[in-house]
Amino acid sequence: MSRPLLYGLSIYFFTNAALMWAAPQFWYETVPGVLQTGGFNSHFIRDVALAFVVSALALASAARFADQRLALFGATWPTLHAVYHIWIWIVHRDTAIDLISLTNLVGIQLPAWAALIATAQLNTVETSQ
Repeated sequence: MSRPLLYGLSIYFFTNAALMWAAPQFWYETVPGVLQTGGFNSHFIRDVALAFVVSALALASAARFADQRLALFGATWPTLHAVYHIWIWIVHRDTAIDLISLTNLVGIQLPAWAALIATAQLNTVETSQ
């Protein structure tokens, strides 16, 4: 199950990156909570898109070759990003439960932690088959 999950997450991260790269203004204006982070900066949005592309490619390669090290490399950026957003939610948003926190949960937290869990299970699952 970890390999299909890693493939799925790689598609998700790549799709997000493609949208960020191709339409940074649209991405900035439509993702709940992004407007509250500061002014529009297409350079920064595209920099983050590149980080997501690297993660997507690493996770897809990890799934293809059942390589736990590649999976960990690919899961690192999304996981650190998720930890940062937890900090933002606690410190700057006073643990508000709203559309922004739901978007954070579904769009950032679940994919990041799923990538980390799939990474942890990858080697164990593959060697037992």
